[in-house]
Amino acid sequence: MPRRKSPRRPARVPDLAVPVEIEDVQPERTHDFRRAHEREALSTEWNFRVIWHEQRHEIAATAGGEVVAALGLRIAASLAHVESIVVAPERRRAGIGRRLLERAENVANYYNCHKVTLEAPAGLPARAFFEACGYKVEAILPQHTWKLDVAVMRKFLL
Repeated sequence: MPRRKSPRRPARVPDLAVPVEIEDVQPERTHDFRRAHEREALSTEWNFRVIWHEQRHEIAATAGGEVVAALGLRIAASLAHVESIVVAPERRRAGIGRRLLERAENVANYYNCHKVTLEAPAGLPARAFFEACGYKVEAILPQHTWKLDVAVMRKFLL
């Protein structure tokens, strides 16, 4: 028996008379919308065709099978951003944080990123640690996080 072609549905035209409401939603609620529209929106914003592929990487330091440190890395648009780095208090000052950053930089290099960025409290020891790892201050954001000044830091890779 021959298959019948189903009739094509016309493109859905939005009813612009329906009022728009702003609401808080869970991320999965916007997933399909972002997937359908984000590339065009970014291309319009940046005035060139954006091919956007975002990745997240988790890098862990383990001892005896237990996680003793972790680094969260996000890669997008040839940039890598360290979202967080956490080392257990008893394991600090042993080179683990530096090794996590080195691994993150290797991952970023693999994906052709030209720099790694991160944010650190401007006047606290974390900033000195990142500077010792080769990161430079790109900007200071006054009263940014918890009303503290934040240093936006970067390290060029290529």
